[in-house]
Amino acid sequence: MKLPLIPILLEQLFSKPATNPFIAKHLPPSVTRFLAKVGEGKAKVEPPVPVAKGYKGLIGYEKEKCTGCSMCANVCPAHAIEVRKEEKRVTIYANQCIQCEQCVEVCPFGCIWMTEEFLTANTDRYADALIIE
Repeated sequence: MKLPLIPILLEQLFSKPATNPFIAKHLPPSVTRFLAKVGEGKAKVEPPVPVAKGYKGLIGYEKEKCTGCSMCANVCPAHAIEVRKEEKRVTIYANQCIQCEQCVEVCPFGCIWMTEEFLTANTDRYADALIIE
């Protein structure tokens, strides 16, 4: 009887953690205010640490390649993709995306991919940064 879990468990037990430390040297009292200061150029974000291999971040989308076939929307378990066939327009709601990557696998034209972008937190659920068109 072969147990495939044992080698994986041992590998994970002795490998470095896949999580990254916070991007600032010292945790600020308010992350929202800190990121606002970064946007204004008054504060500096430490260089980002490399993300783990195979990390699934924010969805990337190239609308010029897209034909509006809606295969991505059909396989999305979180219903994060909306397709308007008459306009050949796709809207991806990143706040609903569960990073399962099924849309990437099914897209015949390669116009959807997972980026390494991990700073996607926002206080506005429907912020422009979280809606990909």
